[in-house]
Amino acid sequence: MELDMENSNELLEQMIRERVQKLKQFYIHLFIYIIGITIYVAKTYFGVPINFWPIRFINEFVMWIWTFFLVVQALQLFFVQKVFGTNWEQKRIHKIIEKEKIEKQKWQ
Repeated sequence: MELDMENSNELLEQMIRERVQKLKQFYIHLFIYIIGITIYVAKTYFGVPINFWPIRFINEFVMWIWTFFLVVQALQLFFVQKVFGTNWEQKRIHKIIEKEKIEKQKWQ
């Protein structure tokens, strides 16, 4: 029983680490997006002559695609968490642990 609790805690800790890592990646992506949108607005609407290699290719199409992927990432991170919250995750964890117990008992 104690071993199962340790496994459960380790699994929960691993899930929390993964969630924090995804959150970190999202905020990095958001920060870079804000820089990109600022450069795009400065270049397009204010006529700032920024024409070196990677910046030259920032146009409306690229910004729409980038915005789409940022929104998808945000929905995936925040909306899915609301629908499949921690209660759902813990139920799944316990269900998997119970399955593993049954499998171990079959082989013993």
